[in-house]
Amino acid sequence: MLLKEARGLSQALHQEGNRERYRALLAEVIEAALVELPSEDVLTNRVRWALLEAHAARAESARYGAGQLARGSQRAPTEEDCEDGWARVESIILEAEDSARMAAILAEQLKAPKASRFAQAAHLAAEKARELTRERNRSYTFHTDPGFSFGEGWYLAAASLLAGVEIQLEEGPLAETAELFLREAGLSDRLRPFRARPRANKALPEIVARAFRSDAPSAQAKLRAAFLGREPVPIEIRRFAEQRLAGAAQTGAKVLLWVRKGVHQKNRNTDFDELSVFCQRTLSLGLTPVLIGDGLDGWEMPEGAVSLALFWKEELFRRGNMRRSQLQLFEVLKEEHGVVGQMGVTTAGMDGPALLGMPTMYITEEPNVRLGRWVGAVPGYEEIVRRPGYLERISFRLAAWSKASEPRLTR
Repeated sequence: MLLKEARGLSQALHQEGNRERYRALLAEVIEAALVELPSEDVLTNRVRWALLEAHAARAESARYGAGQLARGSQRAPTEEDCEDGWARVESIILEAEDSARMAAILAEQLKAPKASRFAQAAHLAAEKARELTRERNRSYTFHTDPGFSFGEGWYLAAASLLAGVEIQLEEGPLAETAELFLREAGLSDRLRPFRARPRANKALPEIVARAFRSDAPSAQAKLRAAFLGREPVPIEIRRFAEQRLAGAAQTGAKVLLWVRKGVHQKNRNTDFDELSVFCQRTLSLGLTPVLIGDGLDGWEMPEGAVSLALFWKEELFRRGNMRRSQLQLFEVLKEEHGVVGQMGVTTAGMDGPALLGMPTMYITEEPNVRLGRWVGAVPGYEEIVRRPGYLERISFRLAAWSKASEPRLTR
């Protein structure tokens, strides 16, 4: 009766709850059959057939279940969840292989073509299940399509430098540029051929945070050496900074205010009224606001601010070494033009400088599950949630940045 019920369910496994019930029934059939096997030959053969059919079905069910779980594990939000998922995949594969072995033994005992077909089906199911672990893609994807987050490039390169994760490069218009950046950062040995079903990049910020929590000075020094290189900053980058900041005071502290006007997740874009308030609070503390990132697109430049908007579209920062050039600009701004920190809504441009030591405040409507992992791990990295008192908190942090910069700016 149990096997008959399982056969019926096998035609409707897509319906909710049926697959779990199906697997449970097969386990019951196998357990019950093993109890009956010691009886007389006629009964034993009948039981063997039931047992063979159940093992073949269990092997196929395990193959399917392992495949589903493997795909889910690759999308897991953390590295630990991914590994836990794959451990469960392995246990399911072992179940398929066990059923395949039992099916082969039973087919040999029954010596019938139909029995051989059951055994062969179980063997193929187990082989396909085992193929999942052989073909597992352990790499994370470095996206080169401009439509993807530029910031993920920083997360992935940092995670590879600090934890040795593997990288596969997506084909795209910026693939050569991305490969140059990774090779110059010393990651040639971590590059892998592009394959389907990579790990989910959402696990990367936690991997980076773990390295910083272990030894922040060492982690930051390693990233700075890899991302910035050891050569002097090109003179053309210094000249660019001087020209674009010509309208600002040559002395005195400055703060980068990031502007985001993206197509993806527009609800995260910069609000002009809020930006104006940030500028006013920055100016009230004797700091010069420097707008950076996307263009204002019709917004008036807030009084007292200067602009580095759309700097990343300049040819100087679009060449093969674009990522390194952009980070070198931030170093020049910090070391030669008095930039003491950066703030704004979460945007990819902030992540690289933050990892290299730029004090950072990112403003968000709700706590950011991914980037929130850097708070308390990456030095100077702070999350500001829009809750009562958040503007006062921003002013307090700006004042602290200004005070901390005084010895450097008065040298």
